[in-house]
Amino acid sequence: MSVQHAIEPNPNGPTKALCRWAADLRFEDLDAVTLARTRAHTLDSIGVCVAGSQEEVARIAAATLSDVGVSGDVPVAGTDRRADMLSAAFLMGTGCHGLELDDGFRPGSVHPGCVVIPTALAVAAAVNPNGQRFLTAIVAGYEVASRIAAFVHPKPRWRGFHNTSTVGVFAAATVTAVLKDFDAATLENAFGLAASSSSGIRSYVDGGDVKRIHPGLAARDGILSALLAEKGHQGAPDVLEIPSGFFHAFAGDEVEVADADIMQAGGQTNARFAVADCYVKPHACCRHLHPGIDAVLDIVMENDLAPEDVASVDVGTYRVASTHGTIGWSEMTTAQMSYPFVLSAAIQHRSVALRHFWDAGRQDESVLRHCDKITVAADDALDAIYPEKRPARVELRTKDGRSFSKQVDEPLGSATNQLSDDRLREKFLGLASPVIGRDAANEVVELVWALDRSESVHPLIERLHATN
Repeated sequence: MSVQHAIEPNPNGPTKALCRWAADLRFEDLDAVTLARTRAHTLDSIGVCVAGSQEEVARIAAATLSDVGVSGDVPVAGTDRRADMLSAAFLMGTGCHGLELDDGFRPGSVHPGCVVIPTALAVAAAVNPNGQRFLTAIVAGYEVASRIAAFVHPKPRWRGFHNTSTVGVFAAATVTAVLKDFDAATLENAFGLAASSSSGIRSYVDGGDVKRIHPGLAARDGILSALLAEKGHQGAPDVLEIPSGFFHAFAGDEVEVADADIMQAGGQTNARFAVADCYVKPHACCRHLHPGIDAVLDIVMENDLAPEDVASVDVGTYRVASTHGTIGWSEMTTAQMSYPFVLSAAIQHRSVALRHFWDAGRQDESVLRHCDKITVAADDALDAIYPEKRPARVELRTKDGRSFSKQVDEPLGSATNQLSDDRLREKFLGLASPVIGRDAANEVVELVWALDRSESVHPLIERLHATN
């Protein structure tokens, strides 16, 4: 039987450090790089949320809430529906993770945007902050999600947990707290409550679509925890680091929390804040697969290889990514995490797009014929540089005996290999225009770019509402 050793109260422990930092954060603290990246990630997440609202899981979630009589005034982005704050956050979080196109923070293997942005939209619809407060809340939410996830990763992954949902509740509580101007003590109570809603296991790798609702549940429960704390409901103090707390439950006793500086977890590359170090996805699948996709696409296009030319593809990568080499593609969720399938799509189509994961795409024999050509293995040298980098080395051989090699350490869309603003806008318009219309989508772009100068975020939130 293991013995849990008591942790002495520490005013600078991870929980209090995060809560104090978030409560003290002001718009004036945000540098120009952080502001630019916050606007970019807000736009990207909104686009994914709007498009994801049309997917089957999001439609099932909306129909289920209708059956139980949910109503309210908060617009649900991408739909003509309005709901209460909690239900709107749940639906938007579900939509935002529905396409595997949402952003992420590599050092924590976490998707902050699909929790933070739906939470911000839902709460802001009720409290109507100005754009500066809205952006500040988003920065705070990204920071909390990213730092907690990076502090424990990859231990929860090997224990079967999904960081986006387990950590997301704290991010949602933080966004709510900043929008409603909580002090640090109230936010710490919210953390104490939110910790008991931390949940989400990686059962989806074996089928089913539960992954899609994880961010929605985290957004809903994080907001609820914050609202309960606002009313005086007490949560456990220091809930991240206490022996019965979050770190122990999800990462085990081996996590060293004494004197840990959680604000540095994951490091910093572009700015003082984690949002500036998050990535944006150009390909519609799990981010662990992107370096391999980029390498294959570079080889195929630089050498003008036809699909019929490819004899074999061997991928060496870090251990976490290598586990995706044995995932099948019978469902959209699994196909988007399957290394063999996504590389086969890249070989055949010279892209990896949403349509390739729909039913017809997963049954396309021109793609499936390549799957047996793909092998994926863990590479110790590449594993040693993860998560500082996200590397993959591809060896592609052709039927006429040629061999091509390519290593990608930072896939397109990363903090150090960013999508241009033009490509980001193109991605957004491609996702949002079919749902809310081209004119509305263009207007949303301009509203997001001008958030730091806006007196109210209501025009943006209402413009996301599909009325047709």
